[in-house]
Amino acid sequence: MMKNIFVSVLVLTLATAAFSRTITVDFDAVKGPTDRFYNLTVGAGRAAEGLRADWQRDLAVVRQECGFRYLRFHGLLHDELGVYREDKAGRAVYNFQYIDAVYDAILRTGMKPFVELGFMPDALKSNDKTIFWWKGNIAPPKDYDKWSRLVEALVRHWTARYGEAEVKTWYFEIWNEPNLDFFFTGTQADYFRLFETTARAVKRVSPDYRVGGPATAGRAWIKETIDFASKNKVPLDFITTHDYGVEGRGFDENGSQKLFLDTRPGAIIDGVRDVRAQIKASAMPALPLHYTEWSTSYSQVDPVHDSYLSAAYIVSRLKGAEGFADSMSYWTFTDIFEEGGPVPNAFHGGFGLINFQGLRKPSFYAYQFLNRLGDEELVASDPSSTATRSRNGAQVLLWNYTPPSTTESDQVYFKKDQPTRDAGRVAVEVRHLPPGEYRLKVYRVGYGVNDVYTDYLKMGAPPTLTREQVRALADRNDGRPIRTLELRIRPKQTFAETLDLRENDVYLLTIEKK
Repeated sequence: MMKNIFVSVLVLTLATAAFSRTITVDFDAVKGPTDRFYNLTVGAGRAAEGLRADWQRDLAVVRQECGFRYLRFHGLLHDELGVYREDKAGRAVYNFQYIDAVYDAILRTGMKPFVELGFMPDALKSNDKTIFWWKGNIAPPKDYDKWSRLVEALVRHWTARYGEAEVKTWYFEIWNEPNLDFFFTGTQADYFRLFETTARAVKRVSPDYRVGGPATAGRAWIKETIDFASKNKVPLDFITTHDYGVEGRGFDENGSQKLFLDTRPGAIIDGVRDVRAQIKASAMPALPLHYTEWSTSYSQVDPVHDSYLSAAYIVSRLKGAEGFADSMSYWTFTDIFEEGGPVPNAFHGGFGLINFQGLRKPSFYAYQFLNRLGDEELVASDPSSTATRSRNGAQVLLWNYTPPSTTESDQVYFKKDQPTRDAGRVAVEVRHLPPGEYRLKVYRVGYGVNDVYTDYLKMGAPPTLTREQVRALADRNDGRPIRTLELRIRPKQTFAETLDLRENDVYLLTIEKK
C-alpha cells in the first residue's frame, strides 16, 4: 500500500513538473464585471490627419476589432482647420466646417470624441513658439476673453449639431502637457488661468459637460491641479495625465535620443497607482483618472513600438493598472502620424497599432484579444492571465512578459531580429463549463506569429513596400487562430489544454458553444 502511494505521488509530481504554469479557472466563480478601461480611449496624432481616407480606414478597423470607444488627438484649433481668424476690425470669425468633417467621421464609426482643447489659433497666440513639423502654437492666448468666446462658440456649435445628450457623453480636456516648455510656454499659474477660463466657457453651455486636466507629462501637477480647483471653486470633473515606459529625457521628435525600455516590474503600473493614491488623499478623492497617453515609448521613431514584445508589454501593464485607472489611452491607433513630418517608411518605430500601409502590428493583437474577452471576469489562479465568461462560453488570456536584458538602446536593439526563448509549458484548466458542444479557438501573438515587423526585417527592411509585399505581410499576420478544435464537454468534465509558451508570447483561448 505504501509503495502504491509513493508511486502515485511520484507520477503526480512528474506530471506537475512538466508545466511551468498551471492556470485554473472556475466557470462558476465570477469575480465581477470585466473592467474594459483599456479600450475606453485611444490616441491619434492631430485633427487634420482625420480628414484622410486611410486614417478613417484605420479608425474603423480599431473600432470594430479592438472596441475603442473614444478618440483623442492634438491640434483641434490649429489653423490647418481654419477655425479662427479676425477681420480688419479685430472681430472673431469662426469656421467649424473642417472640425465637423473630422468629428462626423469619428461618430460614424460609433466612437466619440475625447476633446483636447488646443493648440492656439495663430490670431490668438501671445508669442511665436511652435512645436512639430506642422507648427502647433504652444503659447497662452494673448486675449483670454477672445479665447473664452471661441471655446464657448465651438461647444455651442457642437451642442446644436449633435445634441446636448450626445455632448454630455464626451470629455473635454484642456491643453496637452503644459508642464513641458516645448508644449506650453506659460507657467503653471498661466496654465491654471487657461484651465479656469476654458472650463468655465464649457460649463456656460452646459453644467453637465465634463471638463478635466491637467494632461501633464510624467504624472505631474496632480495635487496642484486639484488644490487649485478646490480652493478656487473651478470645475474639475476628472484628472488626466500621461506616462511612457521608457528611460530618457524630454521630447524625441526626430529620434535623436538613446532610449531604453524601462524594465522595472512596476513600470507604468506604479505610476498609475501613485496618481490614484494622490487623488484619494486630496480634497476631491472620487475624481476619475484617465491616462490620455501611454505606451512603451514617447518617441515616434522607437522600434519597440513595432516589436512583438509590445503585445506582452501592453497586456501586462494593463493588468497591473486595472482598478486604479478609469481609462488608459494607447498612443496611437495608426502610424498616419506626422509630428516629425511625413511618414518616413513602412516600419520606422511609429506609435501606431496599425502601420502606414494598414498592416496590423503585434500591439494591435493585444487589444484585439482584450476586446474578445467576455463581460464577466472569472477568478483565475495565475496573475499573468485574465479569464472571463460570456453567454457562449469562456475566454482565457495569458501571457509571458520578459523585458530584454541588454545595454543597447531601443534604436539599436529593436532594429534587429530578436528570436525568443522557451518559457516552458502552460496547462489551462476550466472547471464547471456547462455540458455541450464547443469550439476551441487558440490565438497567439509573439515572435514569428502575427509578428509583421519580424517578417519585414527578414525581407531586408525595404524602405518602401510593393503591393505584393503588403499583401504577403497582411496574409501572414491576419490574426487567424493557430488551432481550432470541435469538442464536447460532458457533465463534471474539466476542459484542459496545454500550450507551449515562449518569452513575450500572448495567447487567447476561446471555448464557446457552437
